[in-house]
Amino acid sequence: MEIYLVYVDTLQNSNKFWSAKVENNILTVQWGRVGYQAQTKVHTLRSYQKAVNKFHNLVAEKKAKGYRESQPQMDGDRSVGDIRRAIQLLSYIRPCIASHIYHDGYIDALNEYLKIVPTPLGMQIDYHGIYRSVADVDHQMGLLNSLLIPVPQTAAAAVAHTPEPTVEAKVVSLRTISKNFWRHL
Repeated sequence: MEIYLVYVDTLQNSNKFWSAKVENNILTVQWGRVGYQAQTKVHTLRSYQKAVNKFHNLVAEKKAKGYRESQPQMDGDRSVGDIRRAIQLLSYIRPCIASHIYHDGYIDALNEYLKIVPTPLGMQIDYHGIYRSVADVDHQMGLLNSLLIPVPQTAAAAVAHTPEPTVEAKVVSLRTISKNFWRHL
């Protein structure tokens, strides 16, 4: 049992994550600023069920504070939907960057995007300067679109006719490729 939560509010300089994992009777919790070394606390409980109960209680506390589920790894149908939503948000953000107009809709779209794609933004978030140009937005859109390109899978069993190859989405960890998301000169 595992969860990865993020809290993003660019106006309040918040870009935090919190994760928890239960293995046997051990609950491991990590938290910190996205892109920085995590703090870790390990809880050893009397049973697996007590670890699960503590896990659910801590998750409920974090969600009550505004944390939302994200994914350290993008795979399956939900991830494809998340990637498409992230692209849609970037499409909304793009004209704001082009015109240098940073209204509430831009802030909302940026916060939602960063919840889907946790991204290291440094210790001080300047929502005006996260994207320096439309080219930066286009670069991220291109990377996200590349995640939607299907990977052919070979058929497991031979049958009388030649089966069509099935297609499955790539499995990609957005935390490991986040360095590619930002083009720094």
